[in-house]
Amino acid sequence: MSKRIYMDNAATSFPKPSAVMEAMTDYATRLGASPGRGAYAEARESGELMYQCRERICELIGGDNPDHVVFTLNTSDAINLGIRGLIHPGAKKRHVITTWLDHNSILRPFNMMSEMGDLEQTRVECDPMTGLVDPDDIKKAIRPDTGLIALLHGSNVSGTVQPIREIGAIAKEHGVPFLVDAAQSLGHMPLDIEADHVDLLAFPGHKGLLGPLGTGGLYIKPGLERLMRTVKEGGTGSVSELDVQPEFMPDRFEPGSHNAIGIIGLSEGVKWILDQGVETIWAHEQKLMKVMVEGLQDEERMPNLTWYGPQGVADRCGVFSIRIQGYDQPVTLSDVLEKRYGILTRSGIHCAPLAHKTIGTHELGGTTRFSFGPFVTVEDVRASLDAIHEICLETKKRGTISAGT
Repeated sequence: MSKRIYMDNAATSFPKPSAVMEAMTDYATRLGASPGRGAYAEARESGELMYQCRERICELIGGDNPDHVVFTLNTSDAINLGIRGLIHPGAKKRHVITTWLDHNSILRPFNMMSEMGDLEQTRVECDPMTGLVDPDDIKKAIRPDTGLIALLHGSNVSGTVQPIREIGAIAKEHGVPFLVDAAQSLGHMPLDIEADHVDLLAFPGHKGLLGPLGTGGLYIKPGLERLMRTVKEGGTGSVSELDVQPEFMPDRFEPGSHNAIGIIGLSEGVKWILDQGVETIWAHEQKLMKVMVEGLQDEERMPNLTWYGPQGVADRCGVFSIRIQGYDQPVTLSDVLEKRYGILTRSGIHCAPLAHKTIGTHELGGTTRFSFGPFVTVEDVRASLDAIHEICLETKKRGTISAGT
């Protein structure tokens, strides 16, 4: 099949801007040095390129200080740093709040820490149709001992975009740190941590920021780091005469040698977004969403189809989950989409079991997901809709199609 249509940008973005690989190749073939581990020119230049990435990310999110961009392996690593840095046996406030639409990157650390007696948690329910959480329900869940509110900005299941500005204002009013998982939003849509009242922003490098796998970060609002403990310690290349972790940022939370080649590639992905303008990228994604929504809403063309999340462009990002009556397993639908149409999707529970329980698909094996990125075209979306249309008509005639048939 000559054309492959990549619709799995919620897992990792593809393709990447050419400058990403060019920067990584240049590092690998010309520099090769570990930033902060030498005084020679190559090590200095590697360090400067890595700091440039911090500056670009800080510009994109409206941050105050590039030194507060802490590099991590991925979003899960960043979320664990934020959660475990603030909530621990010695913390005075150990009640946390999250929602039923959240990803396992938040749910699993909370559950493990709850089992160990390190925290108590409240999970706020979301609307089963839209996936939206009511900010007032977050407000009602706050207790005197609430030490953290953590939630996913854009759902990797339903595409729901939560009202983080309103929730952030509530958190600020009550003096509760607010952690946002921006895995499906940063790079796709405008995000301003000051206006949104975000204290901790966890993000991947390999999704909306268009960098390579193995990159991510946590932005820590200046001042909050004084309330956080380290969760990993080790060499930093700085104050090596001390056998304790440095107090200054970002070294306090970045032990060990960096993924320099990945971070330098990530820097070019962020530059591409800044050059294009995140508002322009968001306008393109909204155009794609409008085409997708209008196509999915056409019940005459789409018999036996159910799709989830907000039934319009408002309050959503470019993530669409569907089920077609007659396909008992979503993976079977993904298989047909790939083999017959060259359309690449992801099926299953998507590491978000409570989200699937919320929308009623958990016991059904989940959904089949289409997710957009900046290089997806309107033609790609229309081709996907045509494929869904053909499959819907077939199932209306044939009935149930089981896995392996």
